[in-house]
Amino acid sequence: MLRTHTCGELRLCDVGKQVTLCGWVQRIRDKGGLIWIDLRDRYGITQLLVEEATAPPELLTTVRNLGREFVVQASGQVIERISKNNKLPTGDIEIRLQTLQILNAAKVPPFLIEDETDGGEELRMKYRYLDLRRSVVRQNLELRHRMAKATRDYLDSLGFLEVETPVLIKSTPEGARDFIVPSRLNPGQFYALPQSPQTFKQILMVAGFDRYFQIVKCFRDEDLRADRQPEFTQIDCEMSFVTQEDILQTFEGLIKHLFKTIKGIELGPFRRMTYAEAIQFYGSDKPDLRFDMRFVELNDVAKGKGFQVFDNADLVVGICAKGCADFSRKQLEELTEFVKRPQIGAKGLVYIQYKTDGSFKSSVDKFYAPNELMKWAVKMNAQPGDLMLILAGQTDSTRKQLSELRLEMGTRLGLRRKDLYQPLWVVDFPLLEWNPEEQRWFAMHHPFTSPKLEDIEKLDTDPGAVRANAYDMVINGVEVGGGSIRIHDQALQAKMFRLLGFTDQQAKEQFGFLMNAFEYGAPPHGGIAFGFDRLCALLGGADSIRDFIAFPKNTAGRDVMIDAPSPVSEEQLKELHIKIAD
Repeated sequence: MLRTHTCGELRLCDVGKQVTLCGWVQRIRDKGGLIWIDLRDRYGITQLLVEEATAPPELLTTVRNLGREFVVQASGQVIERISKNNKLPTGDIEIRLQTLQILNAAKVPPFLIEDETDGGEELRMKYRYLDLRRSVVRQNLELRHRMAKATRDYLDSLGFLEVETPVLIKSTPEGARDFIVPSRLNPGQFYALPQSPQTFKQILMVAGFDRYFQIVKCFRDEDLRADRQPEFTQIDCEMSFVTQEDILQTFEGLIKHLFKTIKGIELGPFRRMTYAEAIQFYGSDKPDLRFDMRFVELNDVAKGKGFQVFDNADLVVGICAKGCADFSRKQLEELTEFVKRPQIGAKGLVYIQYKTDGSFKSSVDKFYAPNELMKWAVKMNAQPGDLMLILAGQTDSTRKQLSELRLEMGTRLGLRRKDLYQPLWVVDFPLLEWNPEEQRWFAMHHPFTSPKLEDIEKLDTDPGAVRANAYDMVINGVEVGGGSIRIHDQALQAKMFRLLGFTDQQAKEQFGFLMNAFEYGAPPHGGIAFGFDRLCALLGGADSIRDFIAFPKNTAGRDVMIDAPSPVSEEQLKELHIKIAD
């Protein structure tokens, strides 16, 4: 080894030792007579001291030739620091430098490699190998490592077996777009990269591997945002001979284990809410429960008073912001402009200030007398000092708009704290959703999700009313995982394919291998998949999953460090029997 210790491990108990460290030069401070060098590796920073009066000439020459990010080997004696730094674990000691060897010189980096860097995100992604030297980024990847280890430890303790499934698979038409891989040996035919190992893990259940998991890379060719990447990682799990309750208990246990192991936080029992309740009271199937502001429907007290906006609306619905009656006109105008943004789409906002003296001030005073507004306050459980915010319009869109307003209010009032965690199971999703453009049903989760047993008869009469035996785990308004009990009966699976618009021939071409497997004794089974990147970001207190991926893509899906995707040669295209249109 070129070193005896790392740059993060020496303490006062090591004073007097002769040591050798290796690392990168973070900064140099020359105070005239004394020179300090901060040496960094992945474990931390150790300060080196050079005393010009006693240092050998060759050492001084080497020190004066140093630059930031030079790779060096430094040897010397551990001494106690006179001016200690309580912000560093090594801040009680320093190394009186005796020899220094430059192992590799370095160009001046394009940004400061410090926690508070001067580099923008695109620049840091281009030089990701430099960004990864920053302690904040390194700590994110260390957290990811601990999360993966804790996941494996927990699932292994319950008898789960980690099995790798193929990366080159068959393309399927349902779900997001596939990434397609041409086959050189099979001209005109293509593999797809897996959006998930769904069919393979179900086949593993048929094969008798009754507890499977995999921390697996998946791929989806879809539009990107902060919590999406074209390639991402899942904790993928499946179990046989289980009910929905078994799965909820098992994987609620996994998340509790991760929070306890990684954050030292004891989570209590997870709340449960049906999909219908989540939409009715929060306008979202992933409600943020760190704060209240449940929706209150006001049709019975708001309609029929001559205010056309309400009278012509399918739904009048509002939230109560506690203690916000003193919002200024400017603040109320900002909220109005917020809901009118194109991405939200409301036409306006009605507000009612319930003043501390018991009076009302609203944007609809000429339509509603104070005694009528009091009825609103009673329904919304508003007290003097509260602010009521109301939207109206078509039912589904209005709920979505109010959901965005609710989250905005939560943010403005500081209620969406990163140190508070409110986990939730959302259950009883609709099995199907109607696509008016294609005039057919689509599976809300995937085609293998089982309907609830009591709703199976409705598949023939009222498919839209059929509930899925499906569940999502939501933490702080983020969907971190989802799954379902699967269809294990071949006849029911065939019926599901027909309902989704597959002909028998199409179903056989796409999923014949799974249907064939079901003929050989498929057990009742179900599973779940967690977004591992999202979980890491959640526990790490970050908004973007890119901070927890070693080499992420940017918002355009490009790796700007290696410049991918990129063109390939004509020869490669010819081998793959691909011709690019002019």
